[in-house]
Amino acid sequence: MKKTKTKFLCQQCGYESAQWLGKCPSCGAWNSFTEEKFSTQIKSGSPVRQLTGFSSEVLKLNEVSVKDFSRFQTKIREFDNMIGGGVVPGSLILLGGAPGIGKSTLMLHISDALSEQGTVLYISGEESLSQVKSRAERLKVKKGNIFLASETNLQNIIDAINKIEPKFLVIDSIQTTYHPELTGAPGTVGQVRETAAEFLRIAKSKNITVFLLGHVTKEGDLAGPRVLEHIVDTVLYFENERQHTYRILRAYKNRFGPTSEIGIFEMNSSGLSEVSNPSLIFLGERAINAAGNIVTVAMEGTRPILLEVQALTARTVFGMPRRMVSGYDTNRIIILIAVLEKRLGLPLGMQDIFVNIAGGVKVKETSVDLAAACAIVSANSGFICPKDIVAFGEVGLAGEVRSVALCAERLSEAQKLGFKKAIIPKGSLKNLSYKGKTEVFGADTLEAAIKIFGN
Repeated sequence: MKKTKTKFLCQQCGYESAQWLGKCPSCGAWNSFTEEKFSTQIKSGSPVRQLTGFSSEVLKLNEVSVKDFSRFQTKIREFDNMIGGGVVPGSLILLGGAPGIGKSTLMLHISDALSEQGTVLYISGEESLSQVKSRAERLKVKKGNIFLASETNLQNIIDAINKIEPKFLVIDSIQTTYHPELTGAPGTVGQVRETAAEFLRIAKSKNITVFLLGHVTKEGDLAGPRVLEHIVDTVLYFENERQHTYRILRAYKNRFGPTSEIGIFEMNSSGLSEVSNPSLIFLGERAINAAGNIVTVAMEGTRPILLEVQALTARTVFGMPRRMVSGYDTNRIIILIAVLEKRLGLPLGMQDIFVNIAGGVKVKETSVDLAAACAIVSANSGFICPKDIVAFGEVGLAGEVRSVALCAERLSEAQKLGFKKAIIPKGSLKNLSYKGKTEVFGADTLEAAIKIFGN
């Protein structure tokens, strides 16, 4: 009779404990331990038998051939640009996002495009074959070179790979796939780690491009251990929630391309469609004659995007004023509020302040500081920012406006959408190569920038 042994594993890093712990001593995650049972036949820590062998001969660097490294174009421009120009053969790509945000829909579009360049094997562990086909028909996916299978057993998936010999493999999803030699339930640390490692060996040994679809936790992080992100070559993640019409896909890790690019898609009845001009989309419903809103230019990789920064101030009815921010770093806004109080003397101490980047975009670069500060001043003072002006720049603790990169590209994008004036850091005027028609004003301090608005 086989005996079972109970252990508690951290679902974030895989740390093992004999008893439940509230906080993981390895990664510091709270409430991440779950109980798992192991058979005594498979000892904890012993290696699981590999289902796929992977090794290569030792060669000199100048003897290694790169003729098979040419990328596969998906003809989805937003996707190709985001991952560096196309899909690399033999790469392992992880696509994550909230339930219902469009992961499976996007993968069917990508499978449709890649099926023209090779066989695609689509493994669904969450839906039946008829359900996948029904979605494919709605998305008008060509079915000639796409093979489907509804399977969660890793051994059966490998048998299907050996039989069909696809060039592209889609696993929907990694949390539903299980290794037959492990006793843990699908989605646990051991299962996710071993199945992902097996797909890595498949991708490298057979030169198959593998797409892994992953779930997210209620905190918004990718489900499963952190080692999953280290195993794969590329991590793509849908940033915003499914309630938004526009889906923003960002590369958080990419061994074969940049990690600062984003892809913007729109969800409609025919699936996910590309957004060719995101700046025009995000400014389409802008409130013109309202205080507290201004347009800025943010860089997402090499792409400038015009975004509307909104601010609202109201007298607090509580003892502690609220600071609520959507789409930007809350700590940066708190710093800007302190700078406005100290350097400009604005009475914001007992004001509830709300700041929002319209459209559900999450901006990480600090060039939005100047626009956010001006929007707060506008909301508090009641003056309306001119509709044909943009502002960007980083604000320091002394109230100075610091230079930012790629000013010429930002100004060119603003000119395309009809903006006639721009407030930029004064230090960026020295080597500015922009020769367009937009009138450029340089501001060295936040106070100087506010005065330009008044003029």
